[in-house]
Amino acid sequence: MALRQVTRRSVPEHVFEQIMSDVLSGEMAPGEVLPNERRLAEVLGVSRPAVREALSRLNAAGLVEIRHGDATTVRDYRRHAGLDLLPRLVLRGDAPDLAVVRSIMEARLHNGPKVAELAAERSGPQSAAVLDGAVTALAAEEDPVARQRAALTFWDHVVDAADSIVFRLMFNTLRATYEPALEALATVMASEVSHPEPYQRVAQAIVAGDPAGAKSAAIDLLEPATRSLLSALSGLDHQR
Repeated sequence: MALRQVTRRSVPEHVFEQIMSDVLSGEMAPGEVLPNERRLAEVLGVSRPAVREALSRLNAAGLVEIRHGDATTVRDYRRHAGLDLLPRLVLRGDAPDLAVVRSIMEARLHNGPKVAELAAERSGPQSAAVLDGAVTALAAEEDPVARQRAALTFWDHVVDAADSIVFRLMFNTLRATYEPALEALATVMASEVSHPEPYQRVAQAIVAGDPAGAKSAAIDLLEPATRSLLSALSGLDHQR
């Protein structure tokens, strides 16, 4: 554990980020005991209240376990953390973590059709104009990155129509994770976002109240690019 002194005083965010980085990298392993609050404050050069606040945040994030009167230990974030950790996992240094990217694409292919299906079951008449506008905006974009943003806006409306708080929160997290990688994914995603017709078919099935049709259209839309990217990621893994 290579803790470094924090250069600014009373900055719980810095302490949180530093310990979190060590936990996510594996430098601090599950079950490892952290130095006590006083020792952490000395090593990091911050106040004990700053350390206390940072540890409280780490505990809430599922990264450490605080047992009052006992040691604070590192938890296995894979078992205890939530989706809010995903944006922090996708980049390791300057490069994306391929396993995390793969998981995101798999979740996208699995969840997208279900969201479209629910939208067809639950959406009202107002969805027609909103979805049609989103497809029109997508068709009008020429820049590959802007097209991806327009596609995300389309799916944002589909998630609204699905009226599921769980899918909404999942989408928010996946979008926050995906957006920083838009430029890197522009080539792979170009074929999907360059053609508005598949989006229009999803929208039409939702507006028509056709759950099976919406699910099928969403699979047709999402599967080719997803499979292509998963194949590319698999190739990169083999090269490592």
